[in-house]
Amino acid sequence: MKTLIINAQPDFRNDSHYSIKLQNLFLKKFHENFPDETVDLINLYEEKIPQLTTSELLGIWEKQAKHINLTPEQEQIYQINQRLIEQFKSHHRIVIVSPLHNFNVTSKMKDYIDNVLVAHETFKYTPAGSVGLMTDDYKVMLLQASGSIYTNNDRYTPLEFSRMYLDGIFRELMGFDDFSIVRVQGLQTDGVNVDEAMAQAVNELDEKFAKFYN
Repeated sequence: MKTLIINAQPDFRNDSHYSIKLQNLFLKKFHENFPDETVDLINLYEEKIPQLTTSELLGIWEKQAKHINLTPEQEQIYQINQRLIEQFKSHHRIVIVSPLHNFNVTSKMKDYIDNVLVAHETFKYTPAGSVGLMTDDYKVMLLQASGSIYTNNDRYTPLEFSRMYLDGIFRELMGFDDFSIVRVQGLQTDGVNVDEAMAQAVNELDEKFAKFYN
């Protein structure tokens, strides 16, 4: 049961960010429960993540469809894409560490999704619609930090696109068995006690960790 942490925090070296605090708590809990196992980690903001542009992935796929040779630079980008897909598919537990940026995932997280949401790799097309291929007990957990609160069933709740987007991509399109989220929220909201918000996130992580590895 291999675990991959996808860190989508731009300032990933800064331990003061609450998304990084959640990551460190997850790692501590992981090592306590699985002392003989390791976690693989990819920091998206220190990696070359190919983009869905005509000069990168779109241009590469178009050339491949027409059986046109890739340039050396395109071949290098293609190999990066293939390594990302291989790494992603080989881990049955995916943990995404991210702040909430303008109600959505960070830009590098979107680029990463564009690299792994690939037909015949993680899903396939059928006459009845697309079908996920990641159905062999795959689970994903989002560790998210946000300035506002999105669980009060108010006007902010439907604006939190990242949860809906990632749930749709992983569970509905790729076929993951489960999507869960652990939030530390309200970090920039007047009247919120940040220590209490973090304590609530810790309790939430304790609850969902067991299910994640069940």
